[in-house]
Amino acid sequence: MSTHSPDVGTEENEKRESDLRLERASSSLRSDKIEFGGDSSLPPAPKLSPEEEGKLWRKIDIRLMPILTLMYLLSFLDRGNIGNARLQGLTSQLHLAGQEYNIALTMYFIPYCIFECPAKCEVLLYDNRGSLILPAQLGPQAFQTIKWLNFSYTFPSDLRGPNRQCLWGIIMTLMGLVKSYPQLVGVRVCLGVAEAGLFPGVVYYLSIWYPRHMLQLRIGLFFGAASLAGAFSGLLAYGISFMGGTRGMLGWSWIFILEGIATVVVGLIAFIVLVDFPATADFLTPEERAFVIWRKKYDNSSVGEEEHFEMRHLRAAVSDWQVWLHILIYMSIIAPLYGITLFLPTIINSFGYEPAISQLLTVPPYVVATTVLYIFAFYSDKIKKRYPFILAGLTFCLIGFAINISDAPHGVKYFGTFFVVTGSYAAFPGVVAWLGNNLAGQYKRGIGMAMHIGIGNFSGAIASNIYRSRDSPRFIIGHGVELMFVGIGFICVPIAVISYMRINKSRDEAQRQAIERGEQNKYTPQQLREMGDRAPDFRYML
Repeated sequence: MSTHSPDVGTEENEKRESDLRLERASSSLRSDKIEFGGDSSLPPAPKLSPEEEGKLWRKIDIRLMPILTLMYLLSFLDRGNIGNARLQGLTSQLHLAGQEYNIALTMYFIPYCIFECPAKCEVLLYDNRGSLILPAQLGPQAFQTIKWLNFSYTFPSDLRGPNRQCLWGIIMTLMGLVKSYPQLVGVRVCLGVAEAGLFPGVVYYLSIWYPRHMLQLRIGLFFGAASLAGAFSGLLAYGISFMGGTRGMLGWSWIFILEGIATVVVGLIAFIVLVDFPATADFLTPEERAFVIWRKKYDNSSVGEEEHFEMRHLRAAVSDWQVWLHILIYMSIIAPLYGITLFLPTIINSFGYEPAISQLLTVPPYVVATTVLYIFAFYSDKIKKRYPFILAGLTFCLIGFAINISDAPHGVKYFGTFFVVTGSYAAFPGVVAWLGNNLAGQYKRGIGMAMHIGIGNFSGAIASNIYRSRDSPRFIIGHGVELMFVGIGFICVPIAVISYMRINKSRDEAQRQAIERGEQNKYTPQQLREMGDRAPDFRYML
């Protein structure tokens, strides 16, 4: 059978090697068939030419990526627009003093991080009828809830109807009506609870559809909405600012209200457009569904992946050294990202510009960041490496924060913000894709990615409190703490790369020696599946 799509951009020899590996896997497992993603109900996977396979992936892209991108654009817009609202009278009308604004920001991240893991686990605990299923029953039917990944996660099944995106859109609209600091904090807490789980759920959803060497480009397309949100946020805030005084409300209220209404509308559309696991995707033919599942089944392993949950999957994820190392790498990027997202309007305003002009000046850095993000994502999948682009993003952040912590002229500091925005946003998809690529097994990957994103996002709470009004205009403490996070990344990324290289080399050598000794089938297919990324035939992506 054919394998990698031409849009992955692999070299011809790499493609041939991958073809041979998948062909061997398919032929050797005819006597050891395992259920995966509902493939038992589908016809055998067809043989597709590179052109046919490329056409299939584009068909999937067209159906999935636009709505997921739009959903996340509004999610990031809703969590970050408070920075624009601050310049339109939020702090003065609500009489926010001292650290109250920073505390309001922080109170979003605490429930957001706490509820991300439960929200992620919801995808695995309910069938398509909303009924709770026991761990022993988990299988393809668990993935029927993917359409509900933007729904509430701790509510009983009879209350699962409200679309989660509609829920946080309503909350965002209500934020425009708050009259006091306690009300603002309360609504921010509700927003954090409502938005939790969307990002890890979608990343896991994409990992179910796409082979690992095609994943970062899709995560990049999806996450590019976050940098676009930064650009849209400034433009919208500038336009909405002229509504200040309408119906007795200042511009900040209208920012929340109008953007909240847009979120509700997109949530209703998402409920109709989103599809489930490939086995039930009605926009694909049965043969196309079978091919997609086959590609994923042998993507990480020559014997396929396990799909039935056991407690050892939880233990394996929690005890895996790479999960914890990647959490630090995640923090090294997400802290600068949230810091610059929440405070870029304030930082630019401290250069002496009027609020309206400050809103407009936030747009160019995000436009550049979006462009570089897509370039990084494309070439990362093309060369099948993540770490060079993560290191490049960290270098950009280092340059940008170094410029802004200095006593440079305001024009130079504004130029420095381009580096910070571009570095943090462009590197982020690679950080998420890297761990997902190197965790084998559906459940270990899901748990590991939930930990990765859920724990890592606590650095966003830190970033919410380091840019204090009294530190304006240099924000030495804020930029200094961000430089600390960047330094953590420069330490942890090389450790991960060296560790992966040594393990891959060791497995290559062990495989070579086994071939020389004539040893074959040392492990049964079931044992290899249970070993996951610890299996001797698994190679970590760098």
